[in-house]
Amino acid sequence: MKLLRRTVAYARFEPRLSNTRPVWVDALQAMVAGALAVLAFAPFFAWPIAVVSLVVLFSHWVRATSPTRAASAGFFWGLGLFLVGVPWLYVSLHSYGGMPAPLAALAILLFCVYLSLFPALAGYLQAKMPLALHVRLLLLMPVTFVAAEMFRGWFVTGFPWLILGYTQTPSALSLAPLAGYAPVFGVFSISFLLAATAGAIVLAPAKLSGVVITATLRRCLTIGGTSVWISGVLLGAYEWSSPSGAPMPVSLAQGNVPQDLKWREDQAAASLENYLQLVEQSRGKLIVLPETALPFMLQDVPRAVIGAMADKARAQGGEVLLGVALRDTSPAADGTRRYYNGAVAFGTTPAQQYAKHHLVAFGEFVPPLFSWVYQWLKMPLSGFTPGAEKQLPMRLAGHRVAVNICYEDAFGSEIAGSLPEAELLVNLSNMAWFGTYLAADQHAQFSQMRAIETARWMVRATNTGLTAAINEKGRIVASLPQFSRGVLEVLATPMQGATPYSRWRDVPMLLLLGCALVFGVTVSMRRRSKVEN
Repeated sequence: MKLLRRTVAYARFEPRLSNTRPVWVDALQAMVAGALAVLAFAPFFAWPIAVVSLVVLFSHWVRATSPTRAASAGFFWGLGLFLVGVPWLYVSLHSYGGMPAPLAALAILLFCVYLSLFPALAGYLQAKMPLALHVRLLLLMPVTFVAAEMFRGWFVTGFPWLILGYTQTPSALSLAPLAGYAPVFGVFSISFLLAATAGAIVLAPAKLSGVVITATLRRCLTIGGTSVWISGVLLGAYEWSSPSGAPMPVSLAQGNVPQDLKWREDQAAASLENYLQLVEQSRGKLIVLPETALPFMLQDVPRAVIGAMADKARAQGGEVLLGVALRDTSPAADGTRRYYNGAVAFGTTPAQQYAKHHLVAFGEFVPPLFSWVYQWLKMPLSGFTPGAEKQLPMRLAGHRVAVNICYEDAFGSEIAGSLPEAELLVNLSNMAWFGTYLAADQHAQFSQMRAIETARWMVRATNTGLTAAINEKGRIVASLPQFSRGVLEVLATPMQGATPYSRWRDVPMLLLLGCALVFGVTVSMRRRSKVEN
């Protein structure tokens, strides 16, 4: 309550006054607010800070004397968010990619600058539409903010990291009242509701034209805001899916192989022995190994290793799902071979394969015009080909299992494409690339949100963590400590049924954003036309 009172006090202003403070003061405040927003994500889960951060940003947008100054506030807010939230990329560039330290630091700074252009664009657009204050705060600012998040998650293959809606994933530390909207409209709807809540907090103490209107509006804000948050709790209690069978024993292996040793030839035998031992220890009908668990192409893995794993799976009446790089059996027409970041399953059923579709720029493929980057960046397996966009779930241990690899679970509409056929979701990852700072915890929130959106269990097998089992409500029911070696034994319940989000994906949110932006542009053009006439 003390935090809320201070936030409302900060937002108390007369919106018709000009902002006479120095630009650097506004920039510093916005940057600190953006940096603090990182505490709303895992592993801190202090989600109210996300609302507080947006209150500061929206207050700056209202006070801004020009679209440029509003864009500046959005830019510095984003710069604070990303400089604190994603510096783990430095580890992959410098420590494992071989990029010189000064150049890697500069690359991270430029990347954060690029990401900050999206909230800057949101600030500029909302300022260019001079609508009534209550319309701006309750509709236009939330709409432009979320539109910028969605655009960032799509543009140039997308980087949907630190989307504010992810702060509403449940944890042992906090409840997630708005998570119930995820199975209906997805993660971006939660971002919108958080932003609208911040807009209402900014609006509540503002001076409007008349005491009666102000009192009425405040009552509407209180009733409407309370209803939205209570409805989120009620939706969260609704069962969108039901068990399609008995809980299935699943073994999730975490090999804890350091990234600097993973691809060394003198460590290959040790890696094989490591995962053979973990498979031998496993008791599940489905045994899952992480992304690129073995430092070989599938065709180069010793047959004895595959045979031993398959024998273990067959003895337990199931399959092994192994993350491994794949190679085409024959060259393409131009004589080149295609390689895939993939997974293969074998055991009681015929072998099945999955090839990762949504690849990571610079890590798994080179974007056009950027081949020069590899003068300084030495990434193994950076020439992958994307797999087919639509791949059917595998039939594993008697159930249909949809596989996704690493970064793919950041894209909700793509994961939802496996429904309603898929009964269980499986993510294979290797977060050893990014060191010990935040990345693994933030990435696990993707899996939590995908579980909520689809009302399916998501089990994750990773090299160094976070290896976990997540139920259909997005709660982590079991996990292994990060940077430890072991096997997580869980009972994962296969589910059936389809959520509204799995049918509609992000279409409702896109329609809302599009209609709101068209409305804002139309009203703004009419007002300008009247002024000119």
